[in-house]
Amino acid sequence: MCPQLSPDEIRSFQQERGLNVTGSLDVATERALEDARWKLGDRSLYLQQSPMMHGDDVAALQSRLTEMGFDCGRVDGIYGERTEAAVKEFQKSVGAKVDGRCGPETIIGLIRLTKIVSGGAPSQLRESAATRTRGPALANKVIVLDPGNNGGESEIVYDIAVRIEGRLLALGASVFLTRGAKNAPSESERIAFTNSNATDLFISLHADSHTNPTAQGVATYFYGSDAHGVHSVVGERFASLVQREICARTNLLNCRTHAKTWDLLRLTKAPSVRVDCGYLSNPQDAKSLATPEFRDALAESFIIAIQRLYLAAEDDAKTGTLRISDLRSAGIRR
Repeated sequence: MCPQLSPDEIRSFQQERGLNVTGSLDVATERALEDARWKLGDRSLYLQQSPMMHGDDVAALQSRLTEMGFDCGRVDGIYGERTEAAVKEFQKSVGAKVDGRCGPETIIGLIRLTKIVSGGAPSQLRESAATRTRGPALANKVIVLDPGNNGGESEIVYDIAVRIEGRLLALGASVFLTRGAKNAPSESERIAFTNSNATDLFISLHADSHTNPTAQGVATYFYGSDAHGVHSVVGERFASLVQREICARTNLLNCRTHAKTWDLLRLTKAPSVRVDCGYLSNPQDAKSLATPEFRDALAESFIIAIQRLYLAAEDDAKTGTLRISDLRSAGIRR
């Protein structure tokens, strides 16, 4: 049961949790309120069939294990197989019964032990290291493009996705689109599709709308939770890169990057971003998005941001200066 909250209290909670700030109890907010009820030690945690156990207690367990070097993967607050495996490894290391259940004995062990890892969460270091070791060439990268399908954005963002796809294919990347021109799979289907394809990078493309026609600009979002003290290092870096490239190459207002806990970002295993490429409700943004030249500029912004994500710092170029032709001369085009 969700507590009775005023609209202002709901908005404050939504902002704290990285949710859409609406002031109303939508499904995502109700689930987050349910998660917030549980503190580590309130109940035994274990792997169960769908629906899996979830809550702030699971996220706290994952954070604690991660700090000690046990690989839970992303801190998502869901007690899945990877979390169970990390619990078993911890239990083995402290001589506890190895059953994958986080009960009183395991929780006491967690409380007694101090952190043995410093200098950054291991999961974040692993994510960043995996990106670096994949090398600068795009020929071995798997990139999933997720064109939105809400209202008037569908045709526009699909066209932008196709333009990005063509350029990525020319650079040797493997590219998947989560939908075609006519179909509209659900969010859970798109997440499952992405997670089943060994994806290196997931990009969700959208065009925003607002009741206020003066709202305009480009904003990017990556997975991050202030409540749990976690974020995607690579997702945040790519969000920053693509935001800067778009703002340098187009007339879109810079609405900055933001950490969010939306399911599309939280449950997708690969580094993931959502990009709102302007407002269709704003006359200036809508006019720009309607032109092929502007969509080409957006596509090139994405390509260069993707390449910069995999370049070493010493090989990187100033924002807005790198061109696709430069990739060939640098020897990183197939």
